[in-house]
Amino acid sequence: MTRIGLPSVLERFRPREILAVFERHQVDYVLIGGFAAVVHGSPIPTADVDITPEASAANLTRLSAALTELAARARAEGVEDGVPFGHDADSLAAVGVWNLTTAYGDLDISFVPTGTQGYSDLRRDAVEVTLRGVRVPLASLADIVRSKAAAGRPRDLRALPVLRELLARQGHGRNAD
Repeated sequence: MTRIGLPSVLERFRPREILAVFERHQVDYVLIGGFAAVVHGSPIPTADVDITPEASAANLTRLSAALTELAARARAEGVEDGVPFGHDADSLAAVGVWNLTTAYGDLDISFVPTGTQGYSDLRRDAVEVTLRGVRVPLASLADIVRSKAAAGRPRDLRALPVLRELLARQGHGRNAD
């Protein structure tokens, strides 16, 4: 089994380029997960981009075109460059979570992240930010904390104290569990 070393993954990880492709294709989505937390100021590194797309057929058609431009392939254990997969709006909608690798790094697509009700729920409190010239709809830090707490994975549980402290510093007194 071939393993990708951390330096190799990080050298290839270019999130700005992934997000720029979504912008070019006018994909409606919300940036979630670890990279979204980094944008909010988290010091915890990540090596993938996580999004929740709006699930209309028109948007998923745009997402499919963006995935084609990104040379997206399904991630598979032991297959360094991923497995080719055909996709269109219907096939993308048929699966709740896609774990992909692209020309610019890993990309995870989750239609209804744990602890949320999906795109409309996350979009409600999302903010628009510009990352090196690319407009990005960013999930609120409270929503990121809520999702990570609900997921309960060990890496999420380790990140929660830092994220909750960051949330408190940003002046959010409410509990984000």
